[in-house]
Amino acid sequence: METGAITQYVDVAQIVLYMFWAFFAGLIYYLLRENHREGYPMDNGHLQGGPVQIGWPVPEPKVFKLANGREVLAPDVNRADGSYSAQPTHGWLGAPLEPVGDPLLAGIGPGAWAARADEPDLYHGDQIKIVPLRIAADHGVMSPDLDPRGMSVYGADLQQAGTVKDLWVDRCEMMFRYLEVALPSGGTVLLPMTFSRINARGVFVQAVLADQFAKVPKTKSPEQITLLEEEKITAYFGAGTMYATPERQEPLF
Repeated sequence: METGAITQYVDVAQIVLYMFWAFFAGLIYYLLRENHREGYPMDNGHLQGGPVQIGWPVPEPKVFKLANGREVLAPDVNRADGSYSAQPTHGWLGAPLEPVGDPLLAGIGPGAWAARADEPDLYHGDQIKIVPLRIAADHGVMSPDLDPRGMSVYGADLQQAGTVKDLWVDRCEMMFRYLEVALPSGGTVLLPMTFSRINARGVFVQAVLADQFAKVPKTKSPEQITLLEEEKITAYFGAGTMYATPERQEPLF
């Protein structure tokens, strides 16, 4: 019998190989289960508040302790999902949804949003990440970049929607996240930087029309924004890319 052989047909190398196969199979099983924590359980997409998928491969809930002392379950069967106002275009399961009411606020398609925490995003423990420049006085617009404050904001119809009042900066990522737009009717709304194009003639937004700025979801505080408010504001402009005009829902050619 050769060195390392346990019997004439089994040796140490073979046992180690089988142990590796068992370990690798267990690793795949573990990763598959953990991959089903975020975003699960899911509903069937047919009726809001309908049956959800639980059981394998969705794992048992685990408690995660956050830095601010909060505890969250993942997955959480009782979590609140983003609401929507829509109806199926056909009777079969998985049929496309069409908005009911104002399509920019229906919460479907490019306007869908998730029910994130209704509290500001923090960094360094208790510092609020995204604030207007009037709060973050140690930040500013670097030359030779254009400072949009005071510029006119134009919608996709090239009509003036308002005037830029301030910039909101992410103090952690060191970048501007929103333009604060003062409306002619009074009040302000936040415009995500990613939906704006700034040049010497002004700020141009292709996602929505000028009069649709009036219905942009507002923030509870004039000097901070919560994660949930970020979701809803971004979703509003996202919905505009498809629902701002009836023609945007039609084929390109």
